[in-house]
Amino acid sequence: MPELPEVETVCRGLSRALAGRRIEAVTLHRKDLRIPFPARLPDVAGARVEGVSRRAKYILLKLDNAETMVVHLGMSGRMVVKGREEGYDREKHDHMLLQMQDGTRVVFNDARRFGLVDLVVTNDLEKHKLFRHLGPEPLERSFDAPYLAGRLKDKKVAIKLAIMDQAVVVGVGNIYASEALFRAGIDPRRRARSLKKPEIAKLVAAIKAVLQAAIKAGGSSLRDYVQADGELGYFQHRWAVYDKQGQKCKGCSCDIKKTGGIRKITQGQRSTFYCPQKQK
Repeated sequence: MPELPEVETVCRGLSRALAGRRIEAVTLHRKDLRIPFPARLPDVAGARVEGVSRRAKYILLKLDNAETMVVHLGMSGRMVVKGREEGYDREKHDHMLLQMQDGTRVVFNDARRFGLVDLVVTNDLEKHKLFRHLGPEPLERSFDAPYLAGRLKDKKVAIKLAIMDQAVVVGVGNIYASEALFRAGIDPRRRARSLKKPEIAKLVAAIKAVLQAAIKAGGSSLRDYVQADGELGYFQHRWAVYDKQGQKCKGCSCDIKKTGGIRKITQGQRSTFYCPQKQK
């Protein structure tokens, strides 16, 4: 599933292509994805895209008709921009096409159909059921060590599961939780409430650093994810521990035959990768 860096990268690509431009037509090739497409979705034709932003893993297209088009990529979704000079041949899993008045097209393709598109009154966005339970953005100032300490003090769950809780902080998915905990030197199995203040400060800094580095690299491409221009992300080449079971971690000086290298365990039905030598 695309995580925060991937969604942020897509948003930036969409913003370059769509901001300030008007929608000429919305074409739907099926009735639903995870939820039905809004019946009035084709009626946004003529609206201008005032801006493209992100909340958690949701793409937000703010329109000048006082509504916001909300898009979630689900497990396999992608939004790809086709320039005016490019042809377009519909592919099997293309479910929505935005035709802009300048000739630009945006195609929403979702093979597994776990994504969604909705229309929400812009002023009611934070009250909407998709958003009202969400915690702070990890790259904003409101996500800091005192805040996280307050949220973790009574949590008995493992720290990896705690930072993947969207009510605690949004957008820290499975890959980046493993990477951030490695960078902070924290064992992902530890109870969240066991972390000391210095460890929490290191973890907040690590989450921010990992996400920023991933965004700079265009995200991580696994299976379906591509950027808005169709290019792959490259952060998967910089993973320190994720998907590296049995290998040496970054900066390793161990006898790998004795330590066994990076370990893989299952937490919350998701794979966790960590170094038992460096993460305590």
